Amino acid sequence: MPAASGDGGHSGPDPKRPGSDPHLAAPAQVAPGTGGTPLGNQGSGAITASIAPASPRAAAPEEAPAASAATTPSHPPAAATADDDVAHTESAYSTSSSAAASRRHSAAGSSGMSRITTNASMGPDAVAEAEPYSSFVEVPDSVYDRFTPGRKLVVVAVLSFCSFLAPISSTAVLSAVPEVAAEFGTTGTVINISNAFYMFFMGVSPMFWGPLSQVYGRRIVNLVTAVLFTACSIGTVFATSLEAFIVFRLLTAFEGTSFILVGSAVIGDLYRPTERATALSWFLSGTLIGPALGPFLAGIIVTYQSWRVIFWMQTGLGALALVGVVFLLPETAHRLKKDDLVGMPRRRKARVLCSMISPLRVVKLFAYPNLTLTGLASAGLLFNMYSLLTPIRYVINPRFNLTTPMQSGFFYLAPGCGYLVGSLFGGQYADYTVKRWMAKRGGRRVPEDRLRSAVVFIGVVVPACTLTYGWGLERDVGGVPLAVVTLFVQAVAQLFGFPSLNTYCLDVMQPRAAEVVAGNYMIRYMFACLGTAVVLPAVGAVGVGWFCTISSAFLVLSTLGLCATIRWGEGWRDARDQRRRARRAERRRRAREVEGGEAGGEAKGARG
Repeated sequence: MPAASGDGGHSGPDPKRPGSDPHLAAPAQVAPGTGGTPLGNQGSGAITASIAPASPRAAAPEEAPAASAATTPSHPPAAATADDDVAHTESAYSTSSSAAASRRHSAAGSSGMSRITTNASMGPDAVAEAEPYSSFVEVPDSVYDRFTPGRKLVVVAVLSFCSFLAPISSTAVLSAVPEVAAEFGTTGTVINISNAFYMFFMGVSPMFWGPLSQVYGRRIVNLVTAVLFTACSIGTVFATSLEAFIVFRLLTAFEGTSFILVGSAVIGDLYRPTERATALSWFLSGTLIGPALGPFLAGIIVTYQSWRVIFWMQTGLGALALVGVVFLLPETAHRLKKDDLVGMPRRRKARVLCSMISPLRVVKLFAYPNLTLTGLASAGLLFNMYSLLTPIRYVINPRFNLTTPMQSGFFYLAPGCGYLVGSLFGGQYADYTVKRWMAKRGGRRVPEDRLRSAVVFIGVVVPACTLTYGWGLERDVGGVPLAVVTLFVQAVAQLFGFPSLNTYCLDVMQPRAAEVVAGNYMIRYMFACLGTAVVLPAVGAVGVGWFCTISSAFLVLSTLGLCATIRWGEGWRDARDQRRRARRAERRRRAREVEGGEAGGEAKGARG
């Protein structure tokens, strides 16, 4: 998809021009006096981007002519904030002029195309004047050809395996709650509460890992978390007290979630918007099969061995993930924000870096109503999933007179198989929906159109299965077959919902994809924490039927928010972007006034 020029026309490579690469999009229109900044298409809100071969000379600020340095400031006015310094790096994608970025990209095993980065060398003032801020950015189509299809499949397979780790650990302990509680002299309620805190830490950690992956890259974050996940799994194996057991479990959760959110961002780096939901559904199969498979494997282990063998298994899986990341996972980020720090004074660099990696960057994204409502829809699905999976041993075993953890563990196979089946079709259906609506709109892509593929499954199919499952158990109707079928069908339906929701996070704000995904996972795992904590007391108080009714009502309400996003989401984004542009312009104006006043005072002093 070639980048659109500032006037809305096509810009393509010129094979007759020396040095023109027919595989790369031609440079976009440039505003006079901006130092080469491509102009944005202000009419549609999309910002023009371009790709060109890297130029090592352009990366060296000391080689720039003195006159140029005088006319185009490389740093913002003194009154500008760190947020201003960071904000201009999100305004557009353009050619990488950094020799370091080019070398890093080549080392990652790419085809030699330059990494996309920002116009950091121009200074925020020049960028702000030339390119109005827009959260929705169309990336040049050629960026997605950096890796071969086979290499992409290997990356997706590695990421899917890595994303399997934290979720399987979250539920594997469910089959061993009585055994763990007995060894540490506590109750099953305490162990279940610790598992709720496991979900809480899974929700908190994306606020840290998301911004870090935007600044330093996807690969390094995955490497660090793979090492820490494996180390903390070993700590859990040798825990000699309840306190140590809980601490190592929480640290495992904090690191393991990194694989899920960074993996989603990598999918966005590798695949075009019209094909990424298919890849994402395969990736998500790991995150969803994990919670279903964990109790099944743990049930077998606890039936014949100590519960500590569960965490030896987790350690081995973490070590395998580390090997895969080291040898098979390249750096995929289109640009790294740390490149924007090159050449800054030390104090300003520290201030800007703190702003770049601040967890508040993730929280502030919820000022966009569309991100809040899609986050609640994701939260509804995960709340429902953990509300069904957590009490299986406590609900199924007495209802069907089962006596061992292994017997109840077999019930987890039904949703696990459903997730596998859903991964075959859910993502493809989401991509098909995008292409169909693009054709209706004459080729224009609106990110909210993707959500249409999820509405029926989240708002009708999953609630219907949940109600049937809950009231079937409550009234002792249908027996084992009804429970198995409803668990299977709702799992398939979830895989028609999650790919659309996750891919929307990648589509709607691609320059900050990791942070948007981090916010989505933060809110969904907070609700998973809530579901895990309240499900057993609630089932004991009101019964499994009424609790499933509450969960279904939450899903229906969140689907109404999803419908509102489809209808008004584009307008909400535009309105929010306009307010952000106005605030940035006002800050720039005040900064120039302050700078002008200081200059005037110095001039008067010199005359005096």
